[in-house]
Parts: sequence; structure tokens; C-alpha cells
Amino acid sequence: MARRIATAAAYGGGGVGLLGGAAVGLVLTEVQLARRQLLRNGREDPPPLADGVYGAEYAAGAGAGPAAVPWRLAMLGDSTAAGMGVHRAPQTPGALLASGLAAVSERPVELHNVALSGAKSDDLERQVSMLLTEPGRAPAPDVCVIMIGANDITGRMAPAESVKHLSQAVARLRTAGCQVIVGTCPDLGSVEPVAQPLRWIARRLCRQLAAAQTIAVVELGGRTVSLGDLLGPEFAARPGELFGPDRYHPSAAGYVTAAMAVLPTLCAALGVWPEEERVEPLRREGYLPVERAATRAAAVGGTEVSAAAEESAERRSPWALLKRRRRRQLPAQPADPDGAEPAGTEKDTADRDTTEDDSTGRAVDADREERQELSP
Repeated sequence: MARRIATAAAYGGGGVGLLGGAAVGLVLTEVQLARRQLLRNGREDPPPLADGVYGAEYAAGAGAGPAAVPWRLAMLGDSTAAGMGVHRAPQTPGALLASGLAAVSERPVELHNVALSGAKSDDLERQVSMLLTEPGRAPAPDVCVIMIGANDITGRMAPAESVKHLSQAVARLRTAGCQVIVGTCPDLGSVEPVAQPLRWIARRLCRQLAAAQTIAVVELGGRTVSLGDLLGPEFAARPGELFGPDRYHPSAAGYVTAAMAVLPTLCAALGVWPEEERVEPLRREGYLPVERAATRAAAVGGTEVSAAAEESAERRSPWALLKRRRRRQLPAQPADPDGAEPAGTEKDTADRDTTEDDSTGRAVDADREERQELSP
């Protein structure tokens, strides 16, 4: 664990340690105060319940074949995974991902969300136990999506402890036969009242944790998708659209943006993504040492990192595959499993999928790109 944290810091976190504990403590205090201020200005209603079956219409046309059996999708993590900030079930990330997976695979999806608002990584043990041992939830999910890390940063949980809890959760899920995708720590530097240079420090802390999370998850056979950059500068540039009423959690449009980034990896983990699995060097994809792949992913939102393919692992290990998958438009109006009216967004962000990814593919060298983005 010490190696994971130290390596992540060496590749992507240089400079933060030199600022000393006082500066780090100051930025975390500022983020906490900003969050409290924003929450006072917004609403703290609990996130809507979105559990249920999505895409049930696909089962009707599948007869008694395997396609009639729903995928089992579970969401774990904190308030972002739970869908805090929106008011209708179809607007939550779990519902968006379930609807998207159902549409891509043409197979129904059964969603179970055990995420808890305010949760830190040490709550994952309880959430995993709910999925694997609680009566009525068996069998184990086919795939689990975990979004965690922001509260670890604001709650000053040591990175080694944070990654230890995440590793234990991923290991349990993998042992149970689940595919695991982790949306890594988001960028708290996007919280509006946090100004420079504290914004820069917050960004570095979040990217350090995101890189360490990636190393741990990939080594256990899971996949990660970076959310930091995606939910950082892009949200900071369009806060009125992508942040919810509390100015801290995503809005319905913001969750669409996040779900668009995770859906390709979710589908690929189940073998249903409708694109050939190949490495595209022009899109800055390829095999890298897992530490470097983790750091590059933390700096570019929507980047997937997974273990090297079996046929390549022997000669490349311990390397990882870095991919920047093209996003596809999510179903415009995902159906609520209880039959409620579908939810919409103020402005559909899904039509920017290929434009965003093509611009990423034409980006300059990732190391230089990272240095530019990290400049205060």
C-alpha cells in the first residue's frame, strides 16, 4: 500500500508534500466550509430511490433465452453514486447507467443502489456486505460501479487508509465474480468559493488519491474511469448547468456527463460494447506502467485504465491498458422502473460525445497536457 501511494505521488503529485501539513489542512478546511455554505444555499433532500428493472421491454422479445435474464448492476459509494442533487429517479447516475446498459445490450438491467451520502471509503465494507449477504439481494451483481473519494479528502482520511478500504471492497466483489468499475476521486478544486492557490492544492490532492485508487483497483482486476478532470474544469466553466441547486453536487445534466464517461467501460466489462477492442495510438491509448497510466488518467477525465490483456500480461506486467473510449449518447429519457414520467435535463450534453473525445485524441503529449492543467 505504501508503494502505491508513494508511486502515485511521485508520478502525479509532486509539490503537494512540500507545502506542508498546514497548507493541506487549510485547503481541506476551505473546501469543507465552502461545501457547508453551498449546502445551506441549496436543498439537502435525500437522493431519489432508483432501484428496479430498466429495459424490461427487451425481456419480452427475448423469449426464454439468456437475454431475458436481467443484468444485475450495483452502485456503491458516496452521494454522487447515490444521486444527491437531483429529484427524480431517472436522473440519478444509477438509472442512467442501467438504462444505457439495457439499450446497448438489448437486455433488461436490475439496479441495486447501496451508496450512502457522506460515505467515505471505510463504509464500503458495509455496502459490499449488503450486496453479497443481505437476504433478497442474492445472487451477486454482474457488475458494480463504485464512486468514492471526495469525502475521504474533506474528511482528512489518510490516502493509504482510503486505498486500503477500497482495495478490500474490490477484492471481495471480484472474489464473488463481479466485474468492478471505479469512478475515481473527483476534483474538489471545482468548488466555486475555493480560490487559488487553494484550488490548485485541492486538485493535486484529489489527483494523488485518484491515481492511487487506480493502481489498487487495476492490480485487483478491476477497471477505473477518471472523473476528476471531467467534473473539474468542465463543471467550473458551466457551473449553472452542471452543478445542482446546492452548487456542490452535479445537476441532472452533470450526471449525464458523468454517466456518459462510465457507460462505455461498464459495457466493455460485460463484453457488450459495440466497438472492436483495439488500441488506437492516435487517441493516446496504449500500454503503460500501471503507475504512469494511473497518473495520466487522473489528469484527463473519462480515461479508462484496466489490466493488460492476458496475452500481453506476461511480457508487459505490471503494465496497464489506458483507453479513451468514444462516448455514445445515452437514452434521452430513461424509463423509471415504477412507471413514473421520464426525466429530462435542462440541456442535453450527450450530443458532445464524439466532439469531446476527438479533441482528446488530437491532444498533445499527455505529460505536457498534465503539466499545463496542473499549473496554478
